[in-house]
Amino acid sequence: MPFKFRFRWIPFIAALIVAAVGITLGNWQTRRAQEKQEIEAKLGVRQHAPALVLEGRGDVPADIEYRRVAVRGEFVPGWTFYLDNRPYNGVPGFYVLTPLKIAGSDMHVLVSRGWLKRDVADRTRIPPIATPKGTIEISGIVRNSSSRLLQLGEAPPLQPNAIVQNAEAQDVGRAAGLPIHPFVIEQLTDVHDGLVRDWPRPSTGEDRHRGYAFQWYALAATALIFFVVTGFRRGTN
Repeated sequence: MPFKFRFRWIPFIAALIVAAVGITLGNWQTRRAQEKQEIEAKLGVRQHAPALVLEGRGDVPADIEYRRVAVRGEFVPGWTFYLDNRPYNGVPGFYVLTPLKIAGSDMHVLVSRGWLKRDVADRTRIPPIATPKGTIEISGIVRNSSSRLLQLGEAPPLQPNAIVQNAEAQDVGRAAGLPIHPFVIEQLTDVHDGLVRDWPRPSTGEDRHRGYAFQWYALAATALIFFVVTGFRRGTN
């Protein structure tokens, strides 16, 4: 007996919705993979360029993200922040951020100094860390953002030595009343403060995004195929 296809609106609309969601999310994951690919290309060029000496005076290039820089100055006491929910190798902890006053000027730059293990017995307790005093010289990699995470609701005003979800350079400058560059330096120099400086590579995850994209595209195709196959089955006498 020949097969017959019976068209039904509700299964058709449901299949279209699932396919649209799958294609949309697949496209988003594909774009994320392309972004990671572009970041890796930019990293390859900029991290092999000579280190840029960051001074308080003089012009700073408009786009120096991922560029290696060197800077001399003093950490600002009392204005350290701790970025919450930054695990390292599966261990909960913080990223420690402190503004640095650039030597010979009133200009500052926010330094992401490293990773600090959380006190699991008391989530509000900050383990002691040694902050260098006096003028030091550090090197690091410029990032436009300080490892920003999803923020639910409005963040409270920044307070000195606070545990926060996010803290951008401009936010720190406003809270502390400091003129500050609009970027962050991920510190690489070891100053014997006990912090871990094994920074995640921002281009990591391209293959993972492409794998997710394939799964979403496969879901979209499966929804359409299922609609067609079940339509023929329903039309069979």
